[in-house]
Amino acid sequence: ELQSGKLSKELDFVSHHVRTKLDELKRQEVSRLRMLIKAKMDATMDENVQIDHMSLLKQFEHLDPQNQHTFEARDLELLIQAATKDLENYDAARHEEFKRYEMMKEHERREYLKTLDEEKRKEEEAHYEELKKKHREHPKVNVPGRRVSIQSVLAWACTFTGNTDSRWPCFVFSTSDTNGDSVLDEQELEALFTKELEKVYDPKNEEDDMVEMEEERLRMREHVMKNVDTNQDRLVTLEEFLKSTEKREFTATDGWETVDETQIYTEDELRQFERNLVAQEAELNTRAEQLRREHEELQQRQLELDAQKKEYQQAVQQMEQRKSQQQQEGQPPSGPNGELKFQPEAAVAPTGAPAGNEALVDGEAPVEKEAGGDHAPPAGPPDHIPEPAQEPAI
Repeated sequence: ELQSGKLSKELDFVSHHVRTKLDELKRQEVSRLRMLIKAKMDATMDENVQIDHMSLLKQFEHLDPQNQHTFEARDLELLIQAATKDLENYDAARHEEFKRYEMMKEHERREYLKTLDEEKRKEEEAHYEELKKKHREHPKVNVPGRRVSIQSVLAWACTFTGNTDSRWPCFVFSTSDTNGDSVLDEQELEALFTKELEKVYDPKNEEDDMVEMEEERLRMREHVMKNVDTNQDRLVTLEEFLKSTEKREFTATDGWETVDETQIYTEDELRQFERNLVAQEAELNTRAEQLRREHEELQQRQLELDAQKKEYQQAVQQMEQRKSQQQQEGQPPSGPNGELKFQPEAAVAPTGAPAGNEALVDGEAPVEKEAGGDHAPPAGPPDHIPEPAQEPAI
């Protein structure tokens, strides 16, 4: 019911203040998704870029897009389905990440061997094989969810609590249900595998890899969920737990195949992984070289700007010094190019100066201009006027 979303019908029975809070959370989520979609579209706003509208719509898969204001049963149904799908994808991603981790570890080991001489290489290979052998020397690991595995948990629980209830499956279930919600979630299930994992992995040992231990824990949990979680809601109820104890394989005593006994990758996958590493390294080197050149160009540009700034500061300082020196010597100020600035001359002649003549000197008569020039009118009447000639008598 959880995986299919049928549990969403129970939403109608929750209190009003819970529904109000859910409504507010949905409005916030819708607003957040709108901002994300807008940012994604703005980042790809190019005529040559094709926008994947389906991937944008998938952002709203966990909400009912027809109702953007209130949180209803349909929203809860979609949210549960999306969360279940995300958890499944998360487990697959963890397996893939562990696979890359193992291939990288082997790649680095082989690359390290290439740097050694023949004698050192043989010593390193012998040490590697010795560690692998020591790691395999551990007590038998029981299959999780089987009778012997659960009874080992029961022995620990009885020792811890002092309880020896004969109904041991119920006791194991109630002891493992740490939060008291009557179901075992993934974390509570994984806690059941601790005793088995401690047989193989010890953080104090050089040969034991704790990353492999977490991968082992994940594989055990998936195995139990596959065989016990009948409705695939990623939760184990007491009823499901008791039914699993009635199966025929529950009493089987075969051991669990650990990670080091399982082929995680093939040689072809490792070679492809190494080719991808070489390609990525070449791309990173190209990018690093490009960044280095850009850094050098920026440094050169900075030096040029610093030189220009220094020249400008020196020019301003020289102008200030010249201006201060001129003010001290009483000289007129100079222009931006060093030329002197004079005050404009008066346009009106001084009062009393004779117009058109040079200034008179005491005891001298005014000097007339040469012929061809303007003549000044006589200053006064002439001293002698000649008489007119008389006509002869007839």
